[in-house]
Amino acid sequence: MNEPDSPDRLGRFLTLADTADVLNVSARQVYSLVRSGELPAIKVGASGHWRIEREVLESYIEAMYEESRRLSLWNQSDAAPLPELSDGRIIRR
Repeated sequence: MNEPDSPDRLGRFLTLADTADVLNVSARQVYSLVRSGELPAIKVGASGHWRIEREVLESYIEAMYEESRRLSLWNQSDAAPLPELSDGRIIRR
């Protein structure tokens, strides 16, 4: 049996508010991620309410962890301070 506050109680699709709760950010920030296309979502119904599939959100979270891991490894590497490998930015440690 599912607990009232368990993630499974929300079903397959999440509202922007539900997604914001999962990510611990504001609904406005989630809306911005959806509008930019960074977080895939669909519009449902005549009024076009945004919904984010739970599996898509989990994939997004995993991708953000991977991006953070790669950035951390990059910043630890000897190549990070080289402007030609850093899009012209000088990265200071």
